Amino acid sequence: MTMKTTVLSLGGSIIAPDKVDTTFLAQFHEALKAYLDEDRSRRVILVCGGGAPARVYQSALRAVRPDSSPESQDWLGIRATHLNGALVCAVFSDYVEDELVTDPGAQEIAFQGQVLVAAGWKPGFSTDTDAVHLALRFGATTVVNLSNIAKVYTDDPRTNPDARPLDAIGWDDFQKMVGTEWTPGRNTPFDPIASAIAREHGMTVVCADGRNIPNTMAILRGQEYVGTTIS
Repeated sequence: MTMKTTVLSLGGSIIAPDKVDTTFLAQFHEALKAYLDEDRSRRVILVCGGGAPARVYQSALRAVRPDSSPESQDWLGIRATHLNGALVCAVFSDYVEDELVTDPGAQEIAFQGQVLVAAGWKPGFSTDTDAVHLALRFGATTVVNLSNIAKVYTDDPRTNPDARPLDAIGWDDFQKMVGTEWTPGRNTPFDPIASAIAREHGMTVVCADGRNIPNTMAILRGQEYVGTTIS
């Protein structure tokens, strides 16, 4: 049986926006369960971000030690992703047969179940980059990036009233928007390091609001959806 693999980069902003969103997790679990049960050849990789725990601990470190290194801040964020990842792994325990993935290049990853859960790896980028590495490893050509924004905008709509939502954007223009450097805790639609790798390998990234679970299911099923396609 040929397996069809999709990678979902599950932003910490929807797992734990200020505290763990148990309502979202319960509804997401039921929807994804139905999707997987419809077709046993479907596989999903869930890559978990850090959310509020990452920001809280990174801010605390900067408050106590303003001279703290970006690497030490990154490690706090990575540990937060491990906590969220362990939770998601347990939520989908009926479909997960592997341990939580914290190194997308590790030889022991077998991906034996229908769901593989991953979290942060090492400093220098966000879990978006882990999602791209896992997509390349397991033959997925698209990464679905789920956060708390419905579309990518031409600029930050919170500070620029003229910012426009985009249905699609090319990698060249997107990289001009997000730049090429990673900053711990930085909030971008898709991180610059992940963007460079995805562009190099001709991948497609769909950015959408993960809180809209029917929309996420539409993306998975190849139906019409609300979001921004980067390709």
